[in-house]
Amino acid sequence: MKRLLIRADDLGFSEAVNYGICRSVRDGLVGSVGIMTNMPDAAQGVRLLDRCDVCFGQHTNICTGRPLTDPSLIPSLVNENGEFKSSREYRDAFSKGEDFVVLDEVIQEIKAQYFRFKELTGRQPEYFEAHAVNSDNLYAGLKSVSEEFGLPLLPFSFEPVPFKSSMVRAKMGSMYPDYDPYSYIYEVADGLTEEYVDVLVCHPGYLDAYLLKHSSLTLPRAMEVEMLCDPAVRENLDQRDIDLVRYSDL
Repeated sequence: MKRLLIRADDLGFSEAVNYGICRSVRDGLVGSVGIMTNMPDAAQGVRLLDRCDVCFGQHTNICTGRPLTDPSLIPSLVNENGEFKSSREYRDAFSKGEDFVVLDEVIQEIKAQYFRFKELTGRQPEYFEAHAVNSDNLYAGLKSVSEEFGLPLLPFSFEPVPFKSSMVRAKMGSMYPDYDPYSYIYEVADGLTEEYVDVLVCHPGYLDAYLLKHSSLTLPRAMEVEMLCDPAVRENLDQRDIDLVRYSDL
């Protein structure tokens, strides 16, 4: 049987994002949710999903909000206000072949976010990965922490990569101009094989002032909520005999 995993990133980014993700879980197709544990609204997001049959992962974040570590201990990751450097700064460095992330510093913050994850959820993450940053040292830090605590590290790749006993590959359309979530999920469904588990990475959410000020991804979030909660989409996937799975099923 062909399998599709639909994941929502960014729980905790803002209150409005939390409400959109909650609806996409309760009334929609999302079965796995990544938590940005450093964000002030992370606890509210977890409460909204209380008693939902959902698989939680750590969506490690080093480019939005404030760190959980004392900023003075991780100067490579923060600006003069003690907030994380922006994703734009990481992209600019990556385009020049540079990586300003200091490994020992990022390991401190990854661990702090992991400990916060356990406080928020009372469980281990079902998957362990990172948000929107190209940095070799970030990935080395994730690998180090995953090995220390026995966590299921999830490489992000558009090519098939191993995860637990399966091969998975990411699919994400929201970065494309004129993105249409309906067309994209059907395109993903058309390309499914029994060899891999395709992971449709979504960012459902509603919009509020914080999100509009701190994220370039705005309207596609609300559009994805609509698509993920549309009964016609679920019916279409059912007719194709597609098994919707979570990371905990792999």
